[in-house]
Amino acid sequence: MLIIKKIVEEYRNLRLKVEAGKTLVWEMLFLNELTHLDERGQARMVEVGAKEITRREAIARGEVAMRPGTLDMILEGKTPKGEVFGVARIAGIMAAKKTPEIIPLCHPLALTGIDVQFRPDRELSRVEIEARVRTTGQTGVEMEALTAVSASALAIYDMCKAVDREMVIGAIRLIHKSGGKSGSFDREGEEKWL
Repeated sequence: MLIIKKIVEEYRNLRLKVEAGKTLVWEMLFLNELTHLDERGQARMVEVGAKEITRREAIARGEVAMRPGTLDMILEGKTPKGEVFGVARIAGIMAAKKTPEIIPLCHPLALTGIDVQFRPDRELSRVEIEARVRTTGQTGVEMEALTAVSASALAIYDMCKAVDREMVIGAIRLIHKSGGKSGSFDREGEEKWL
């Protein structure tokens, strides 16, 4: 709650500074105002009841960088806690389903599909993670895909921390979304795996 209050306070302060002259900067900052804030600047869950029901999909990606020996152990099935990718896949799927319990203003959705895949990269000593989430509904599944990738990365860390505490989780990002009023988004330079 403290983080939300700080964001709202910064938003209000910035708005006061530009209120006198609505410049190009003002338009860039406030033309597409945050939908999760009401007219008083307080957090709220967006009303989606009037939105069209459409097929929606989101794909997110992230990575866990590690020592080469750790990656070898994962690929050879020799980590102390067992098979890493199976556990991380289930963690991602479970997290996608629990997203509204983790992200306060996220709508509960009936997800129609969740896929989580892994790509080991020996050259860069990392595991790339990709999650694809689908629904037919009135709001998108970007947060569910991002949450799935995040939880999968955390599970990989947990499964391997006994042998490598220097792993780095990072580059978690949305690479694709489709459906809904805002249409499609595809991050440049990234191909979908799933």
